[in-house]
This record gives sequence, C-alpha cells and structure tokens, in this order.
Amino acid sequence: MYRSLWPALVPAITMSLLLLSMQPLAAQTQPLIGGGFTLTDQNGRAVTDRSFHGKPVLLYFGFTSCPDVCPTDLARLQRIARRVQKQGGPALTPVFVSIDPARDTPAKMKAYVSLFGPDMVGLTGTAAQVAAVADGYHVYYKKVPYGQKGQYMMDHSTFVFLLDRNGRYVDHFGRTADEAQVAGQIVGALARTSPRARAAARVGKGG
Repeated sequence: MYRSLWPALVPAITMSLLLLSMQPLAAQTQPLIGGGFTLTDQNGRAVTDRSFHGKPVLLYFGFTSCPDVCPTDLARLQRIARRVQKQGGPALTPVFVSIDPARDTPAKMKAYVSLFGPDMVGLTGTAAQVAAVADGYHVYYKKVPYGQKGQYMMDHSTFVFLLDRNGRYVDHFGRTADEAQVAGQIVGALARTSPRARAAARVGKGG
C-alpha cells in the first residue's frame, strides 16, 4: 500500500522543497536563541533590541519582588561586567528584563535597577511583549501562589545571556559558574565576534 502511494507523493515533496529553497536566506536562518523585541525601559521609553546595538549586553530575566535570587544575580552581573573590563574586554550593558509586568512598572523598575548601578537598564512591557522575548530566549517563568489570596511569586530560569555588539546571542551562563571564568569566556567570545575578527576570518576564507 505504501509503495503505491509513493508516486503520488513525489510531486508534493518536490514542490515543498522548491518553495523552501525560494525563501529569502534570512527566513531560513532565524536565530535559535534571541531575536528582535519591543519593550519599555525604566524611563518609560519604548526600546527595541536595536536600541542596544553598538555595545555587548548581559541579559537577565527576573522580577523586582524576588526576595533573594534576583538581587544576588544582578549584583553578580555587575561584578562580571567589571571583571571583563579589567581583563581588557569591552564595556557591557547589563539589562534586566521583568517577567512580572503586572507589578513591574517602569517607575518600579527605575527604582530597582538604580540599586545596582547607573548603567543597568530595566525593561518591562505588556504581558504579550514579555512572553515574546522570553520565548525567544527559551526562558521559563510561571506565576506561583504565595502568601495570602491573590499574592504570588514568580518561578523562573536564571541564565545570563551574552549578546554581541549587534544583539546576536553568543553564549549563556548558569548562576553557579565561576565569575572569573565567565569573564574570561566573555572576553574571548567577544574578541572572536568583533568586526576585526570577522573581517580577518573572511580574508582567511578568501572572501
């Protein structure tokens, strides 16, 4: 029975492959991690992923009502950024994305991120906007009832994502990774993705 169906299936499969080959290259090479987004910063301004182009980013997802994990990780983020510069790497922009937009207004984000330094950016948005960027980075988060009726905490993953100067995903790190080693990895990874390194790679390939 299956053999008798094969001649009829061949034209359909061939057409599907032909249509796929005709798609623009960009449509075939969507990043597995990351991508574009539109959110609101702590000053109430609409920003996109392109707003951060020109400087590498350390990206972390959390929420301002987090009692211990998020503040610990954000302080760690700042220490890693300082280590990177001490090791000869570029200045990094620490970016904190809220996965609790119902409570984390721009004003609340501004007060919160200021505790960690003047260079940290806080981003929030609508529930749909936050879900879209979290999905792009495969970030897990879930509202968990806690305390009195109507109160809740947020369960979430705690990876730090490294983005290059063009907003492209480079690597990610767990919260238990050694800070000095992470900083060294970041310096090396960004050196390999710098414009000079990419140009040298193209020359080496004859391009």
